[in-house]
Amino acid sequence: MPVTRMTLRIPDELAPSIKTAASEAGMSMNAYVVRAVGRAATLDAAQQLADLGLGNDLAGEGDAL
Repeated sequence: MPVTRMTLRIPDELAPSIKTAASEAGMSMNAYVVRAVGRAATLDAAQQLADLGLGNDLAGEGDAL
C-alpha cells in the first residue's frame, strides 16, 4: 500500500497517553494514530450525511456480508 509521510505535532501533555494507549493496544504509535484518524474521518463523514438528512436513506446498507 502506498503511503504519504506527514509530520504530526503532538502536544507534550498528550504524547504520553498516546504512547501508553498504543502500547496497551499492541500497536505502534503510528498505527494507533492512523487508526484514530481513520475513525475520526469516518465519524465526521457520517455526521455530514446525517446533517444532510441522508442517514435514513442509507439504513441497512452494507449490513449483508
